[in-house]
Amino acid sequence: MSRDTKYLFETERLGFRHWNEEDAEVLFGMAKEPEVGLPCGWPAHTNIEESVNVINNVFTNAENYCLCLKDTGKPVGTADLMFHFDNDNECELGYWLGKEYWGQGLMPEACTELLRRAFEDLNVEKVWCAYYQGNEKSKRVQEKLGFKYHDTQEKVKLQLLDEVRTNIMNLMTKEDWLKLVNC
Repeated sequence: MSRDTKYLFETERLGFRHWNEEDAEVLFGMAKEPEVGLPCGWPAHTNIEESVNVINNVFTNAENYCLCLKDTGKPVGTADLMFHFDNDNECELGYWLGKEYWGQGLMPEACTELLRRAFEDLNVEKVWCAYYQGNEKSKRVQEKLGFKYHDTQEKVKLQLLDEVRTNIMNLMTKEDWLKLVNC
């Protein structure tokens, strides 16, 4: 992707677009690192075909975005809003970032924009966000965004890893978000 790419929306440093098969090699380069997927609950990719499969079968949600550096057009991770609850007034925020981009504040920047999208454009009332116990990077992103602790789910079965973990569930309401942006 070039710097001339038309993005669906942007932040200061990031462009948001949908994934496509041409991204498979870059996706594989990031997703083959165990430190990226394992904390999120999925195994490292073992080949480019697996990355193509993820693009075609997992990253298909209309609110799933390929996060790209605007200055290069290169994909650096993904973030999405998942509507898998009983109503359209709630969604879940999910995300991961390629290892070489950690520690630059990119994920809080991306997620701030997705929270804006959820509450303003999609008019949801609640956004949920979770992390598995021990995933301190994800915990820190959620703290920076202003999520509040909701509950802890013990013995959550991770099908892709054949493991059981503890899941910490956090919540942001539209009211909480409005207080944050109007400070």
